[in-house]
Amino acid sequence: MKQFLVIISIVSAVITSCTDQKPDTAPAETPFAEQGKAYVLDSTIEVAGRQGVACDGKYYYISSSTALYKYTLQGELVKSNEDPFTELELEANHLGDIDVYNGDIYTGIETFIDGVGKNIQVAVYDAETMEYKYSIPWNKESGQVEVCGLAVDREHNRVWMADWVQGHELYYYDLATKTYEGKVRLSPAPQLQQGIYCRNGQILISCDDGDAEKDESDHLYIADVYQNDQPVDTAEVKLWREMTDFKRVGEIEGLTFNPLTDNLIVLSNRGARIILGMPKGFYEGYDREIHEIYIYGK
Repeated sequence: MKQFLVIISIVSAVITSCTDQKPDTAPAETPFAEQGKAYVLDSTIEVAGRQGVACDGKYYYISSSTALYKYTLQGELVKSNEDPFTELELEANHLGDIDVYNGDIYTGIETFIDGVGKNIQVAVYDAETMEYKYSIPWNKESGQVEVCGLAVDREHNRVWMADWVQGHELYYYDLATKTYEGKVRLSPAPQLQQGIYCRNGQILISCDDGDAEKDESDHLYIADVYQNDQPVDTAEVKLWREMTDFKRVGEIEGLTFNPLTDNLIVLSNRGARIILGMPKGFYEGYDREIHEIYIYGK
């Protein structure tokens, strides 16, 4: 009887140990690959949104200019919020790139018309219900004039924002106090930034700097924004990857990583002509704009 109880106790301990284990995730401390070419295109999925992408290992979250979508990893749409601005205190018409962290979707929101942004804010939505929760207000004294995208800094409990219009700095806010802390100057500043992703003191930046009229590819850049665990004043920017494997040269948008697989995920649009950040007709052979996430493995 005692032996039976001992066996039951051991089995119970093993089950408890397995149950208490956290999901297998890519360590947050792991640096990005030195070169983005280490990532090889695995698959693509067409999605509804044209702005941003985030992933929590279970779902893809996609932003269009005016909506949020939630997809399974197989590409099935399971939930959406097509009216995300109704509870905001400030008028808005544009969502940029997004991130997901601890069950919340972080979005960069503004009013954006012909290359000019105002009413900038970090708006947070519940990842399960897709409903609005709260906003972190923009500090005008920061010098930021637009928000194309943002990234949660999981190691330092911050959120970083990028600026498509100027692009000389990245701006960071404290998530605990929900206040502006400072900015890091980028040198050289990459043009036409679209999305960012932060990990291990580094930030990847997607840029729509290839001219689709000339069939030029867009790029991803990398910057070390910390030194001795503190934000630097100026960060050197280096080319990380040229996006030559898109189906057609178009407009790169947000980027993210799957925390369980470490797959690189990049959103890109093709078919529409984009002038000053606004769609102006279509290229030959297209009667609509197609939005796809490109999924890369190592």
